[in-house]
Amino acid sequence: MKSKEIKKDIYCVGAIDWDRRLFDSLIPLPDGTSYNSYLVKGSQKTALIDTVDPTMQEVLFRNLDQLGIKSIDYVVFNHAEPDHSGSITQVLAKYPEAKAVCTPKCQGMLMDRFMVPEEKFKAVEDKETISLGGRTLEFIYAPWVHWPETMLTYLREEKILFPCDFFGSHLATTDMYVIDEGQVYEAAKRYYAEIMMPFRTYIQKNLEKIKDHAIDIISPSHGPMYNKPKLILEAYHSWAYDEPGNIVVLPYISMHGSTRKMVAYLVEALSRRGVTVKQFDLAVTDIGKLAIALVDAATIVIGTPTVLTGPHPNVAYAAVLANALKPKAKFASVIGSYGWGGRAIEQIVAMIPNLKVEILEPVLCKGFPKEADFKALDNLAASIAQKHKEAGLA
Repeated sequence: MKSKEIKKDIYCVGAIDWDRRLFDSLIPLPDGTSYNSYLVKGSQKTALIDTVDPTMQEVLFRNLDQLGIKSIDYVVFNHAEPDHSGSITQVLAKYPEAKAVCTPKCQGMLMDRFMVPEEKFKAVEDKETISLGGRTLEFIYAPWVHWPETMLTYLREEKILFPCDFFGSHLATTDMYVIDEGQVYEAAKRYYAEIMMPFRTYIQKNLEKIKDHAIDIISPSHGPMYNKPKLILEAYHSWAYDEPGNIVVLPYISMHGSTRKMVAYLVEALSRRGVTVKQFDLAVTDIGKLAIALVDAATIVIGTPTVLTGPHPNVAYAAVLANALKPKAKFASVIGSYGWGGRAIEQIVAMIPNLKVEILEPVLCKGFPKEADFKALDNLAASIAQKHKEAGLA
């Protein structure tokens, strides 16, 4: 990606990673990603805001060279994660006069991870400013979005917010600004679900911190920029604050058809009662799609066969993932089958202590589901529908 001018002497100088398909050896990237870096020139000083993943540092340097940048005074590190800060050593070597600007906690993390000497840093406090000459950078602490050291950078005169991962989307595109709002909304929701959702209460606090800032452009470190910030600000407010919907998320595995039969019956029983169901076969599903569905779900029902007295490993993974993501669901249950015995239900419940949910009566059948099992599934569907209604969700 070549550098692009946002406003006079303000440029996008980062890189597009079209081919990356996995992040942190965990998060699927079906649409690639980008590592956005921004150059801001004042009349006296120049600042680079965030860098790029080390695999793309040559793109960053090429863009800076094409702009004729010979010196940089400040390199702002909003976040210590290597996809933004991993080029710190090479950037500071290329521009030896530059100071690395970050929070004190971020400084410690960058020193630990990249062995950058202490004298290369300028640690800033919350709401501290730096003048570039006619342009002012304000630094806003935003802890746990999504690491403890994170800050946002606000360019006052142009009303541009550089929030690093906040409001980001893993999306490779040549569009500088959001063009396809539907595509970006889904990518941003996936990003929120997989990365930001565990920190929902902190997201709420940090949304409050920026609500009085006039913002014309949001320039995140992944995905396109927002020249209509209302789209992403309202989306984040909804995802962080709104009550869950009249929705059941049902991830499951079926080895020999028994659990699949139960899942199909429960989906139909819930549908008849006006409850929306989002069903996921964990043998083939995109785990990111499951994470997106969890954002709005009031109830999680996990379907599993019994494998060696416990839940299927794919189900265990999904339960651990849901526990880590901490969605705002209010209810949960387990359905499934067994051949001779086991403790699948107890083990699954033990895997989700972070979910502050009411556990509804599980349904576990021996062998293939029979009339009594279908009756129990009807009762579970009725209970879920009633719980949603009592909670004002239906």
